[in-house]
Amino acid sequence: MELWFSEHHTPDVKLSLRVDKQLFSMESDYQRIDVFDTPEFGRVLSLDGNIMLTERDEFIYDEMITHVPMAVHPEIKKVLVIGVGDGGVIKELTRYKTVTQIDLVEMDEMVENVCRKYLPGNAVSLDDPRVSIYFENGLKFIRRHENEYDLIIVDSSDPFGPSEGLFTKEFYGNCYKALREDGIMVNQQGSPFYSEDANAMKRSHGRIASTFPISRVYQAHIPTFAAGYWLFGFASKKYHPINDLKADNWNSLGLSTNYYTTRLHVGSFYLPAFLERMLEEVEGIWK
Repeated sequence: MELWFSEHHTPDVKLSLRVDKQLFSMESDYQRIDVFDTPEFGRVLSLDGNIMLTERDEFIYDEMITHVPMAVHPEIKKVLVIGVGDGGVIKELTRYKTVTQIDLVEMDEMVENVCRKYLPGNAVSLDDPRVSIYFENGLKFIRRHENEYDLIIVDSSDPFGPSEGLFTKEFYGNCYKALREDGIMVNQQGSPFYSEDANAMKRSHGRIASTFPISRVYQAHIPTFAAGYWLFGFASKKYHPINDLKADNWNSLGLSTNYYTTRLHVGSFYLPAFLERMLEEVEGIWK
C-alpha cells in the first residue's frame, strides 16, 4: 500500500507527495510536528499539516530570505531571526564572517530538537558560537529590544495559529524600534495566487508599508509551497533593495549558492501585473 502526504492549499487544491516512511509524529504544546522521508523531495518537515521545508527545495527559501538583505547592507553584524528553528537561515547567515551575533527566537523547542535529529543538514550551524537560541514568543521577545539589530529576519510559518502574532501591526512596529537607524527587516509574505493567501499577504504588506519608509515585495519559485510561487517582504529605514544593492561587494565574497545571484536579486523585485495591482491597491490605502 502506498503512503501519501497531502497539504491542502485550498478546499479544492492539494499537493501530494509519496512517502517512503514517516520518521516522526508528535503533538507539541503548540502544534503537530511531522517528518516524512519521500523519494522526490527527501525529508520533509510539516507543522500542523503544512510543509515548512523539504531537503530538495529548502535552499531557495533560505537563500532568498538571507542573501537579499545581506547584499544590500554589507555592514550587518547583529541579526535577529524569529520563526521556525530548523536552522536553514542560520546556516546561510553563518557563512558571513562579518556577522558577529545571531539571536534565534523559536517558540517551540521541540521543532529545533526534531530538526537537529532528522534534518541535520539544516541544523548544522545552530551550535555556531555566534548563535544564541531563545525558546519564547517572538512578539514578547521583540518588545524588550530597541535600536539593537542591523537585520531582522521573520522566518515564520503562515499567519494562522501560533505565528499569527508575527503578522500584526504591533509586531512590525516593534521590529522597527528594535532595528538600528539603517536596519532592514525581511519576512516571508506567502503566496499571492489563491484568494485566502493573497488576502493575508495584502494585510501583511499594508501593515509593513504603513510602518517603514521603504517597503518592497520580491518573489521566488518554490515547488512545494502554495502554487509554487512565494513572496518575501523587504522593509528598511534607509536602504532601497535595488538602488542600494552592493553587487560587486557581495560577489567578491565568493559565496557559492544554488538559487540566489545578484542578477536574480534585481529581477525578483519585478513583479507580474496582477501582483503589482494588488500591492498598489494596498499601498494606496496607507498613503
